[in-house]
Amino acid sequence: MGQTGQRETGQVLIAAEPEPIAIDPARTAVIVIDMQRDFLEPGGFGETLGNDVSLLKRAIEPIKALLTGARAHGMLVIHTREGHRPDMADAPKAKVERGEPSLRIGSPGPMGRILIRGEAGHDIIPELYPLTGEPVVDKPGKGAFYATDLQTMLLNRGIDTLIVCGVTTEVCVHTTVREANDRGYRCIVPGDCCASYFPEFHEMGLRMIKAQGGIFGWVSDSTRIVTALG
Repeated sequence: MGQTGQRETGQVLIAAEPEPIAIDPARTAVIVIDMQRDFLEPGGFGETLGNDVSLLKRAIEPIKALLTGARAHGMLVIHTREGHRPDMADAPKAKVERGEPSLRIGSPGPMGRILIRGEAGHDIIPELYPLTGEPVVDKPGKGAFYATDLQTMLLNRGIDTLIVCGVTTEVCVHTTVREANDRGYRCIVPGDCCASYFPEFHEMGLRMIKAQGGIFGWVSDSTRIVTALG
């Protein structure tokens, strides 16, 4: 048996750090975090804050490859979007008041009100738009479990392992992995399917996940995962 490939019936072995991990695709879900227009497209909220959004676009093609492999195996794919109700009743004051007044949550932005559900900028980029039937979780916070029904979805499908990708590595991806770890899920993070406006944060975020024997999970990449799926 090699580092990557079949381990036993129903399971595949994925090469990863700190060590290979065997998964059952039927009990594994791919969680795509916040690949939204406001964060990735020129003229969006992310760019208005002075960020180079091209750094996030690097994750698009690897995520496409990962989703193709996962869908071919009938794996559960879930997408998330960070944003708030139009009335902003779920937006904490401490979060809303950060930054310049003209660029705060709920303010008019290049693609509608910033981080408000239903606005164009809040939606997922066309390149990775969910297929019919794939759940979309609208979350008011950084983590995908907080104030959402993600846990219920995973329990209903008997999921025990998550492949978590998206943006940004050190914020919403990391928060979701930490939340999942505390709930007993095994987490695999494909590094090339994640990105940050700050490359050094991306690198450190991945190192933190796999440190100390995989304290939060395993780090791999789209090629190794898709190869293992076969």
